Amino acid sequence: MGGGSLMTPMLILIFGFKPTLAVGTDIVHGAIFKSFGARRHRTLGTVNARLAAWMLLGSAPLSLVGVALATWITHHYGARAQVIEGKILGVALVLGGIGFFVKTFVRGKGNSMAPFPVERRDKLTALAIGALGGFIVGLTSVGSGTFFGLAMLILFPLSAARVVGTDIFQAAALLWVAGVGHMIAGNVDFHATGWLLIGSIPGVLLGSNVSVRLPDRALRVALAATLTLSGIRLLEVPGAHYYIPVSLAFVAAGLGWAWLRGRQSAPAAAGIGGSGQEANGLPESRQPSLYASQPVQNPVAAASSASPATIEPSTTPTSGSPAA
Repeated sequence: MGGGSLMTPMLILIFGFKPTLAVGTDIVHGAIFKSFGARRHRTLGTVNARLAAWMLLGSAPLSLVGVALATWITHHYGARAQVIEGKILGVALVLGGIGFFVKTFVRGKGNSMAPFPVERRDKLTALAIGALGGFIVGLTSVGSGTFFGLAMLILFPLSAARVVGTDIFQAAALLWVAGVGHMIAGNVDFHATGWLLIGSIPGVLLGSNVSVRLPDRALRVALAATLTLSGIRLLEVPGAHYYIPVSLAFVAAGLGWAWLRGRQSAPAAAGIGGSGQEANGLPESRQPSLYASQPVQNPVAAASSASPATIEPSTTPTSGSPAA
């Protein structure tokens, strides 16, 4: 979540890429990377293919319009193009950060995994979402996950799993269309794309290990703040050089606090609902019984270990003695 939106400002602010080249490189990298996720979600059955197709009908052609506009700005404005493209990307990042923050706290309209009939109104809505989102993605590379995902959560009765699957499936196809457009326009650094793909594999493995130790909501808020601050940096807001590092420090401190709380609550959660391994480290089969206050002893061992004075005579009648 948010990886594609973060990649473009990183290429610009850290590696010194021109905005248009960073956008094209990020889109091609995202097209290749998201294709694997799209195939996986399709296999799991979490994709609403009809809804994705209607969104793609709107997003694919408008993404090429975004690519054409970015290329036109580069050729028409010359040296000033970098500043203009940076401002456009900054606005998109700020809006994307706000959208990502809102998406963190928005619940979907439906919880069922069953498909819903895509009616005429749904088709027109999907076309409009696709057209707007596709244009923004083609122009800035931002929003293939944030804008589409938020819109589907609000407007369609989809479960969270279907929103994610449909979003990734549609975004993968959209990024391929926009990526080919940027390739034709010469806005892609293939050398950098290859290195990004190589770095993405260990990055996914490391990120998956870190993300399971952090609360999902805290991680999403931190990503939303990072996107917004990146946009503010590209917009060159006065004083940004001072308060952006401070804000990032607060974000890092918040993630650290959330991680520590997660570590402290893990043993308690294991003690309450763990299976096979309880809080005291003993397997479930060796835990004391909930219904016995003392451990049960072997009767033979108990009798042999007891002193003769404590053994009472048996009151059970034997075959050779009369009953009382």
